[in-house]
Amino acid sequence: MGALGLDEVGDCIYLGAVVTSSIRPPSFTPPFHHGHRKNRCGSRPRYGEKEDRTSRLEALNHLLRRWDLPLYVLNGIWPASGPVPSKEDVIGGISAIVWALTLIPLIKYVFISLFFGTKEGEGGSFALFQGLYPGAEKDFDADRTLTVYPSKDRIRLPLLIWSLFGTALTMADGVLTPAVSITSAVGGIAVAKPSVSSDIVPISIAFILMIFLVQQFGTHRLAFTFSPIALIWFLLLVGTGIYNIITFPGIFRAFDPSRAVMLFVRTKHYDHLAGILLAVTGSEAMFANLGQFNAGSIRISFCFFTYPALVLAYLGQGARLITDGEAVLDSVFYRTIPGPVNGPLYWIMFVFAVAATLVASQAMITATFSLTQQVINLKSLPPIRMVHTSDTVQGQVYVPAVNWILMILTIVFVAAFKDLAALTNAYGFAVATVMLSTTGLLAIQMFYVKRWPMIVAILFFIFWGFIDGLFWGASLRKVPHGAWVPLMIGGILTLLMTLWTWGKSLEDEFDGANRMNLRHFIGLRPASSTQSRRHSITAIEQEDNEAGNAVTLPEMYFVQKTGAHDQDLLQDEKIATVDDHQDLARIPVCAVFYKIAQGQGVPHTFVGFIRQWPALPRVVIFLSVCVLPCASVEPEDRYMVTKVRSLEGFYGVTYYLGFREEFDVQVKDVVRKIVQLERATNPNAGPIVQHIQEVANNPTHIAPHYHVMAKPVNGAGFAIPVLSYLRKLLIEDLYRRLATMFPETGNWVTSSDKYAPLSVKLSCDLVAN
Repeated sequence: MGALGLDEVGDCIYLGAVVTSSIRPPSFTPPFHHGHRKNRCGSRPRYGEKEDRTSRLEALNHLLRRWDLPLYVLNGIWPASGPVPSKEDVIGGISAIVWALTLIPLIKYVFISLFFGTKEGEGGSFALFQGLYPGAEKDFDADRTLTVYPSKDRIRLPLLIWSLFGTALTMADGVLTPAVSITSAVGGIAVAKPSVSSDIVPISIAFILMIFLVQQFGTHRLAFTFSPIALIWFLLLVGTGIYNIITFPGIFRAFDPSRAVMLFVRTKHYDHLAGILLAVTGSEAMFANLGQFNAGSIRISFCFFTYPALVLAYLGQGARLITDGEAVLDSVFYRTIPGPVNGPLYWIMFVFAVAATLVASQAMITATFSLTQQVINLKSLPPIRMVHTSDTVQGQVYVPAVNWILMILTIVFVAAFKDLAALTNAYGFAVATVMLSTTGLLAIQMFYVKRWPMIVAILFFIFWGFIDGLFWGASLRKVPHGAWVPLMIGGILTLLMTLWTWGKSLEDEFDGANRMNLRHFIGLRPASSTQSRRHSITAIEQEDNEAGNAVTLPEMYFVQKTGAHDQDLLQDEKIATVDDHQDLARIPVCAVFYKIAQGQGVPHTFVGFIRQWPALPRVVIFLSVCVLPCASVEPEDRYMVTKVRSLEGFYGVTYYLGFREEFDVQVKDVVRKIVQLERATNPNAGPIVQHIQEVANNPTHIAPHYHVMAKPVNGAGFAIPVLSYLRKLLIEDLYRRLATMFPETGNWVTSSDKYAPLSVKLSCDLVAN
């Protein structure tokens, strides 16, 4: 039987063609009605598009804001407590920085990685995993179909965990970036005013509080505030860089890559790479911010503004370090500002340095919000509250819980790691690990998704894997000196996301396996066949008969108690005589069953409801939700209704809303669409419409909730009790409690007393998963 066969799904009202999605838009377009198509989003831009030149400039300037790194990179290579480096060492170090900037952010990320974002315009490690294992396109017409065709998703667990780990470390970067950047900038006060050195930590914490408190205003507003600051900052870097280069033009020899190689051959200081790594820490954040802005703006901003400014700034600092040596080593950035310390240019640079670090921190925070949105949408994190801050860009979100957690952790780390060197050690390890993760996922995508020759993917992985591996090895040596911090944060987040992904996959697998064909679950027989069945006619139907209304003789419905539900109970006459059936009284109630998991067939929520309370509501609505890639949806386009012909009073409804709209189902609007459909398909629908309107005054909402249980491990051996205990601990003591604390219905704005959560016990064999 076809998925949309006329014997199962009857008439429907289509309010126009629409590109739909659960959170991101797939390419599916449902049918249209009466020969016309209508875009529910109107003329609003699609996901990832910008509405005008102003927003494009905002996106272009946003990427300028992530690179505040000249503040601390050279001191990360040559600490103030160490000896003054020789001229050749300085040239070699600057050469390594220049070529690291060229190979990693410029070529690997700007010219290669940005082509591998998802079709929704998202970037980062988890987006690369989505590209390898994209979810099935969401067919919301199928959600209104009450027949079932099971499917099975295949997930490569190692790649998933590796992607989650990379995403977790990028989120950890959201803590470390403000800590390192702001502390290093505020440290400039101690250069000009040594007496305030002890106040650097409190001042840094004050700035951290400010940057996190303004996040609630959204990326759009903050971008217009911060972008001019970022532009002036890079112009200042260009100007001071050119001025400093004049003091030693020989610094241009740093463009020779052999100078970088000879630095390590000559000094044997492999740890220098950990400092050089700080020059490229903005690369992964730039890729993760792909969900906030488009790839074209990122390429323009980095190639024509960021990259030249950074190269000139590092060349200038290297030139002054060669000429002035020990006089500038204690704080290379501030000591190389032209003019005297305490001079006007010094304080101008100080003000814009602090502002630039705030901007860079804000950029990393928004990238963390974007990644949080990705993992929540793919059910790898609990559904915490997200606030969309833009009417045109779906990826611009503010996540209050993440914002406050980041703020608290950042303040703790600044207070605990008073030494800037320890903070930079922690900073570099997170970025190096994510870069290596991205390289592996890119290579896999090149072959399996882009269908490029295998040799291209292998060469890419060998070349950039070698470079990333060098940086990762150098940063790994810093684990005892502070790099354990992002490793700890990333590990905890990875465990949480893996556990949540595992638990949700069990629920979805259970829901898909237990979806039933409505025709194989509920049967009907004429109520006149026995006297006892006449007594089960509902009060409303009796009153209508007594009043003389023209109502068709009601039919008695029944549900099959046990056995395989593979027979058509609506057509097979013999089935109606078996003892394995339970009669269902038709009660004057309107029930709304929410289909949180998508797919065809009757959701297990309805099956459990009928089994526990053997009665059939007069109006049954199966409602699925579709979030469109536009800020809002017109009221007349909000609901699409399908009627099931074989069972009277059953309807499939898709609820459309924009990404900035709150979830609030108005049953009266749904009923209005149902009445419109009934009148359009049945000229004698007057009594039916009257019944529907009467019972719909006090609807009952049934939302699903699964009670997951762990099966004991089968087998013999001393490890079996331990494994059984661990599985029970993870599923029942951890995941179940988290699922109760963060239900999928938690963000619904409709009052909680309006819903009747149906608890369904779910026993899952965790070995098979």
